[in-house]
Amino acid sequence: MSAKTLSASRARQILSAASKTRVLVLGDVMLDQFIWGSVARISPEAPVPVVDFERESFMPGGAANVARNLTALDVSTELFGAIGNDSAAGQLKKLLAEQKIGSGGLVANPARHTSIKTRIVAHKQQVVRIDRETRDGLDAKLTAKLIAAVKAKLPKTDAVIVGDYGKGVVTQPLLNELKSLCRERGIWLSLDPKPVHQLNLNGLSLITPNRKETFELANLPDETREADPFADKNLMLAANRLLNELHPAVLLITLGELGMLLCQRGQAPFHIPTVAQEVFDVSGAGDTVIATFTLAIAAGASPLDAAILANHAAGIVVGKVGTATTSQEELLNSFQHG
Repeated sequence: MSAKTLSASRARQILSAASKTRVLVLGDVMLDQFIWGSVARISPEAPVPVVDFERESFMPGGAANVARNLTALDVSTELFGAIGNDSAAGQLKKLLAEQKIGSGGLVANPARHTSIKTRIVAHKQQVVRIDRETRDGLDAKLTAKLIAAVKAKLPKTDAVIVGDYGKGVVTQPLLNELKSLCRERGIWLSLDPKPVHQLNLNGLSLITPNRKETFELANLPDETREADPFADKNLMLAANRLLNELHPAVLLITLGELGMLLCQRGQAPFHIPTVAQEVFDVSGAGDTVIATFTLAIAAGASPLDAAILANHAAGIVVGKVGTATTSQEELLNSFQHG
């Protein structure tokens, strides 16, 4: 199926209701550094471009970018994760404060580095990325501290998003405890998975793998790429396997230029074609999808309406350079003009 649309007035209703909700984001927080420049020559020392530096900028990244997407759409947001005792942590907290993201749940650990991803961009193209980070799993003491911080905020919370980027914050004990806490209280729990982690993802409200992650989670080869997802035999097989083995309330598979596939047990899957006009940069688009879908659910939207809203938000951010967000105004305009 792929015929349903969302009216601009319904989108406005959802966003208005979302601004009265609170969402907690827990996971691997990072500082995204962008070095912007231009390339006019190749180095005489090696066959690599020479980037002439123009400027640099910093943004909250990883799970912090999920939180950034929520506050950009006027949703009250608290962030939980692990940072180091370093200058990057201070810089990240300053950025979070500027973007109205609560950072009281960030646990400092001198043994860790605050994750920094440095992207060098020339002429709107990423030239190289440098990662500085700690990937060790959180110890039991830090995990307990994080859980206690989350638990204190759960009474007035409408949804929780887990951002797992494979940097060690999202461990099985933490996820098990979160699942239990959210289930007891009837709180929606979304997760963007990293299959390399091999966590038990059973019983989450929402998982949002991309195509590659879907096949890895389902342990199937990606051999049947088709423009029509319904004709893509292995993709449909992988989606069914994840629904039957992991039992999420909703499985939302992001398919890049092919849009999204919304899957729920006992219902026909629904294909939502992309609305992106131009694609400059896909970094952070998955963060936009999980943030927008979850805030829509917290606001009382159906999974289908939430997926269509998330698809529009993703279509906007991929048209911007760098990890970007969208505002309520931009998002509503995309419905009025689309």
